[in-house]
Amino acid sequence: MNKLIPSLALVALTFALHGAGARAATPPALLPAVLTIHIKDFKFNPTPAKIHVGDRVTFVNDDDEPHTVTATDQSYDSEGLDTSNTWQHVYSKPGTYKYFCELHPYMKAVVVVTPAPAQ
Repeated sequence: MNKLIPSLALVALTFALHGAGARAATPPALLPAVLTIHIKDFKFNPTPAKIHVGDRVTFVNDDDEPHTVTATDQSYDSEGLDTSNTWQHVYSKPGTYKYFCELHPYMKAVVVVTPAPAQ
């Protein structure tokens, strides 16, 4: 019986975090971002964006046209973001990440990720 209680707690936690049935398709709430990059006037701002490993970046489409946030190396892709839509990404390794909008390939930008500061 004691083994069953942790299993039931895990099931309850899974449903609480992910929802059940139709609710599973609902996008999760946005988590606090360390940096917000705005898409406005067919540009990403700021660029270059400078963050640390593990930082969460929120991209916000402030334009009247849809855009994407797509890594040049295809390691991530927001898919289409309509006006006022947001998308988040966490950068887990140091490096320089180039990205662009698939719908408007001339829109290019960079995120520079440095190691997390020592605590």
